[in-house]
Amino acid sequence: MTTRPGIDAPDHRGRTGLDQAGRDLDRNPDVRIREVELTSHGWHVLRRTTFDYRRRDGRWETQQRETYDRGDGAVVLPYDAGRGCVLLTRQFRYPAYVNGHPDGMLVEAAAGLLDADDPPAAVRRECAEELGVTLGPLTHVLDAYMSPGSVTERVHFFAAPYTPADRTGTGGGLEEDGEDIEVLEPTFAEALAMTRDGRITDGKTILLLQWAALEGPFAPAAGGC
Repeated sequence: MTTRPGIDAPDHRGRTGLDQAGRDLDRNPDVRIREVELTSHGWHVLRRTTFDYRRRDGRWETQQRETYDRGDGAVVLPYDAGRGCVLLTRQFRYPAYVNGHPDGMLVEAAAGLLDADDPPAAVRRECAEELGVTLGPLTHVLDAYMSPGSVTERVHFFAAPYTPADRTGTGGGLEEDGEDIEVLEPTFAEALAMTRDGRITDGKTILLLQWAALEGPFAPAAGGC
């Protein structure tokens, strides 16, 4: 009998049943899942799903969508309100580079996939690895689907205070994961300006900086800039 890696035989990461995701969905009576195909199972998983969809006028039609499943993620903006600064990263992002970014070096808030952790644990892990900082109390800002047309990932957004004494490591990420991360500590005013002049083009980072300016530690009501 022929075995299919990722379906009825382990793939290179030991996974099986990757074609089962979504088959039992019944929360929306206007959507009926017909078939789920596994089209790629590298580090993450690409599926093609065929489903029947009932339009608002009552007509049923068959649609097909591809979904990229990389798991959920979490992102955090560490801030030092007393000194008026934030901690960010800069690293090479090939997808941005191949799609028009001048050099692919994106300025971002520290983030990562949850893997086996819950969102608070994940952002603390990422901050230790990428920034070399131990975070103070976390503020949960929101959860959002960042590219819902094709990517399943839901991102959990946080902010947290830090002080110079909380910077207990060098950061830089994990070399074994191919990471080569520069740690930046701009003033909040400069970081916000970077979202306006194109030096920061990462969506999750822009969202967190806007939150910090409107409702967070740098909002006028909080005594910030």
